[in-house]
Amino acid sequence: MNLAGLSRRERQIMDILYQKGKASASEVLATLEDPPSYSAVRAMLRVLEQKGHIRHQAEGLRYVYLPIVTREKAKRSAVKHLLDTFFSDSPEQVVAALLDVSSRRLTREELDRMAAMIERARKEGK
Repeated sequence: MNLAGLSRRERQIMDILYQKGKASASEVLATLEDPPSYSAVRAMLRVLEQKGHIRHQAEGLRYVYLPIVTREKAKRSAVKHLLDTFFSDSPEQVVAALLDVSSRRLTREELDRMAAMIERARKEGK
């Protein structure tokens, strides 16, 4: 499922649903920054459902919306889009950019875990 083709608001709504796990239209509305009208949120939820990104279920008298695509699959899709769009399909450039942006915040343990991931990838690539 490609999340790259979503509008800014649709991506914001998907972010909310991934963070909360599920949410009603009013909960989405309350969480959005500079929110549109309640009707607009309901319309965007319907569009996301029609596009196959979310589904709804009844809970009492209200509908709650849940993402269909797992968070892991959505993350992979987003990273692939980022890789293709901004980094010429170069994982090395992505890692370099991440280190540039967050190197001061990375702990020794995080750097060790990243080094171990790189070593595993090196061994699997042989």
